[in-house]
Amino acid sequence: MNFVHLHCHTPFSFLDGASQVEELVRRAAELEMPALAVTDHNNLSAAVQFAQAAAKFGLKAIQGAEVSLADGSHLTLLAEDEGGYASLCRLLTRAHLSNPRGQPAVRAEDLEEMPGVIVLSGCRQGLIPRSILKGDYRQARQQAELYRSLWGRSSFYIELQNLLLPGDHYLNQRLLELAAELDLEVVASNNVHYARHEDFFLHDVLCCVKKLITIHAIDPARPLNGESYMKSGTQMQALFPDCPQALANTMRIAERCQSFLHEPVFHFPCFPLRPGQEAARVLRRLVWEGAQRRYRRVTPAVTERLEYELGIIEQMGFPDYFLVVWDLAHYSRQQGIRYAGRGSAADSLAAYCLGITEVDSLQRGLLFERFMNPERVGMPDIDIDFESRYRDKVIDYVYRKYGSEYVARVATYNTFRARSGLRELGKALGFPEAELDPLCKRMPFYARADQIRSLLQRLPELRDSPLHQPRYQLLLDCCDRLAGFPRFLGMHLGGLVISDIPITSLTPLQESGLGPVISQFDKDDIEGLGLVKLDLLSLRTLSVIQDATAQIRSSGQDMDYEAIPLDDRDTFAMINRGETIGVFQLESPAQRALQSRFRASEFEDVVTSMALIRPGPIKGNMVDPYVARHLGQEEVSYLHPWLEPILKKTYGVVLFQEQVIEIGRAIAGFTPAEADQLRRVMTHSRSQKMMEELGRTFVERSVERGIEPALAEEIFACMLGYASYGFCEAHAAAFATTSYKSAYLIQHHPAEYYTAILNHQPMGFYPPRVIGNEARRRGISLLPPDVCSSSIDFSVEQGAIRVGLKQVKGLSAASLESIVSAREQSAYASPLDFAVRTTVPQDSLDSLIRCGALDSLCSHRRFLLSQLYYDLEKRQARQSGTTLLFEEQVIPTGADFSLAEKRTWEYNLLGLYVGEHPMAAWRPALKKQGFKSSRDLPDCAAGMTVWAAGLLLHPHRPPTRSGKITVFFSLEDEFGMIDATMFEDVYMKYGAYIFGPRHGPLLAGGKLHRRGEGVSLIVQQVSPVLYSAT
Repeated sequence: MNFVHLHCHTPFSFLDGASQVEELVRRAAELEMPALAVTDHNNLSAAVQFAQAAAKFGLKAIQGAEVSLADGSHLTLLAEDEGGYASLCRLLTRAHLSNPRGQPAVRAEDLEEMPGVIVLSGCRQGLIPRSILKGDYRQARQQAELYRSLWGRSSFYIELQNLLLPGDHYLNQRLLELAAELDLEVVASNNVHYARHEDFFLHDVLCCVKKLITIHAIDPARPLNGESYMKSGTQMQALFPDCPQALANTMRIAERCQSFLHEPVFHFPCFPLRPGQEAARVLRRLVWEGAQRRYRRVTPAVTERLEYELGIIEQMGFPDYFLVVWDLAHYSRQQGIRYAGRGSAADSLAAYCLGITEVDSLQRGLLFERFMNPERVGMPDIDIDFESRYRDKVIDYVYRKYGSEYVARVATYNTFRARSGLRELGKALGFPEAELDPLCKRMPFYARADQIRSLLQRLPELRDSPLHQPRYQLLLDCCDRLAGFPRFLGMHLGGLVISDIPITSLTPLQESGLGPVISQFDKDDIEGLGLVKLDLLSLRTLSVIQDATAQIRSSGQDMDYEAIPLDDRDTFAMINRGETIGVFQLESPAQRALQSRFRASEFEDVVTSMALIRPGPIKGNMVDPYVARHLGQEEVSYLHPWLEPILKKTYGVVLFQEQVIEIGRAIAGFTPAEADQLRRVMTHSRSQKMMEELGRTFVERSVERGIEPALAEEIFACMLGYASYGFCEAHAAAFATTSYKSAYLIQHHPAEYYTAILNHQPMGFYPPRVIGNEARRRGISLLPPDVCSSSIDFSVEQGAIRVGLKQVKGLSAASLESIVSAREQSAYASPLDFAVRTTVPQDSLDSLIRCGALDSLCSHRRFLLSQLYYDLEKRQARQSGTTLLFEEQVIPTGADFSLAEKRTWEYNLLGLYVGEHPMAAWRPALKKQGFKSSRDLPDCAAGMTVWAAGLLLHPHRPPTRSGKITVFFSLEDEFGMIDATMFEDVYMKYGAYIFGPRHGPLLAGGKLHRRGEGVSLIVQQVSPVLYSAT
């Protein structure tokens, strides 16, 4: 029996669809159905994935949605063609943006204009079926007549469903009578919410999650049976034996509907030009003007490269896109906003001449084909980092420039992870929240919902988790099934698209949880619509650089960031010592360990560092051989002389993706497009079939160029072994510029740079306390917050760093303003004067006293706290115009808080240590026990067994080639950092101390490991400090 499901929900119905998109399409293909419709609740988020999956399985994809009306009823809408899809996009946009967030509703007047849309009367929640079930046949008829008049009998169908629910037979009989009376066609559906009957339980659990109830509750919102699965045509015929026309009409509707979205039709942004101007000509003029600025003399090589790039840009239709990005860079420069282009766009010399990037791709020998070529399947995009505080200003400029009707923010699909899965599904299954909370907290934040079982077996800190108990196995089963299911739409922080047609013809819009309006597609699916994405990203480091250089200049020193020399010996010496905390991209323990033995001496070494310390090279065991070759400790060889000019700068190793392209061209004679295809397959797609086909082509073409078959196969195998770890050299070069220059600023202007870092938290690898400790290690004092002298932000004060008032936990913006404005009128004379003249509330006054912010007025903190109530009473009396009976100054008596108590309060309220580092208090006891500090370790012999202690920092478990767990972490003491490595056998014994609850310092014992100028600890034992610091 031929039949097509025209009412089907995916997980994008958000807690009302229990089978993934591809699973549903695969099931429809197994049932030999020629088409399938997806009709998620009030959104089209599944549209691109659905179209692509349907094309994969040879089905026609019918796009649709089940929409909610203002009265709470539902309608099933199907897009007959791309025009109908655009109608749905506009309708859903109005439904979302005309109502409170999360409560979309289609207004009656919006239903009048829906060209290209086929309408089904809906499930039991449809107004017509609902009226019949309420016994109001007259209202049902009136509504059906209205719908027929709106859309005509050819586009409006009465929908029949038989889910074996009470009243279904009666409802369908009355619907058939209604259709006959009004000369309307009927169509059968099964309101599909999952692929197979056995998926019912999962759907029931999801409904409980949505309604915040448990599976033990009796609630009308829960499904009564498991009949909403994808049934075969034969099963549907059995459900409608007396109404074959309802089944046949599903085929007729499917035949009317067109399939689209499986291949994108590109919509390039249109840059606004004056009448008579052409985008290509304007772009050429700007590029050549930029070339004149960038080069003293535009050489024939520059001319040839620019002509080549501009030709491809014009051929692919991208002049407007480049002008859009140039305009953003131009606007940012005019506004004094620091920015930095990165990614594969730095392979473009045109982008360099336009001021979009700072990487001279010609000088570096970078390949434009890595960024753009006519045969590339995906569209290129240009990533730009902006100062974090001004990124939204740039995005607002885009909206003003191009109009909100042509611009959209990109969404993210927030999916079930391990923690959210355990928490939400656990509550639905009846577990108390108090029981679930500790289980969730112990689960790694990064873990997927389907990784819980494997983590329970692998991670020692989860060895005693109650999740091993049989009572939790159903919960873990549900988590396995729901991994990757979207929970809600979020907002991509920097992604947006600009279209040449109104954006609501391509994607519905809705309000995000953060406020701005977003599309209903994420960064991958939005490109499937043919929209070219702009990544306007936020980078706090750029704000740090801007603030630091401004502070340097304000102190009377010369500072031209653009003119910072790239060969400063002191900077490279600092990098080689691994003293790179706070340096962009070079501050992680792995990077610091690399730098201490890599002996960087030129900018190219920093570029290489960007590519080496990543999961791929580490997992592939590439780092050590590369360093050995760099230091001349291992011979460099090449399989063929033609490879030497390509691989010489990376010592015979394929480190960059651009090198894959070059090898394809040099060895096999590939065209630029073919070589880029080779790069993409090797670095992204590991399809065995595609790899084998490419391998045969590579060898055949290489043999044609005179290379022996065996050698060609060896070159391909060698390239394949490295290429999956390859990094984009243009991106590495772009990041390296910021990395090196931030290192230069730390080396020569540490107070200004660390102050700027502290003002832009959170950022980087380390919390404020580590940055403060690093500043102290460099001889820079940290001064406590002071209501008499502190700014709101951190500030440089006579070579020291003064903690800003905003760092005090819980201090509101109004309190900060009150403190500063009152101080500007006159200096505070006493704590009482401060309390009376400001509007700081009691809890914030308490915090200011405890962290030492009033010490300059009275250093006896215990006394100040005891007087706090009196001070507030005095403030109230002054505000009311009355006088207190006693107003004499009280002299402090009694003991103040101990130094340890003060230190604890300071850290709790400031998040950093202003005075002595807490490990200093432990040092005497530790020294007696023979423990080494970070300052002692460089003087210890390699292989020596040592014990050290410190505060645990950033434990992590990156992937390894062997698959075994290796843990890296740092211990921080008063003198610096101790980097430590723990292998799997030790981790299995002591991992609970590293990743479990943390209480105070850790003790770690092991072998001292020395590489270059750096030392680290190969840990063999770990324990907490078990005795008091005092």
